[in-house]
Amino acid sequence: PLGQVSELAEQLEERLFHLYGFHNELIQQRLQALAEVMERVEEARAELRHVCCTVEAAYRDLCL
Repeated sequence: PLGQVSELAEQLEERLFHLYGFHNELIQQRLQALAEVMERVEEARAELRHVCCTVEAAYRDLCL
């Protein structure tokens, strides 16, 4: 009986280790995807700031 418990515990440990590895990899992929999205958002914000500055300069030129 003790041998069976030990064997079951070992199998459970292997399964948990495998699941942990799988979920860890999944989390890493999602964090990478999030980082890429955040980078694109920052690029879009910079582009929008540039557009706003250009429009502001155009209005200034028209008013003067």
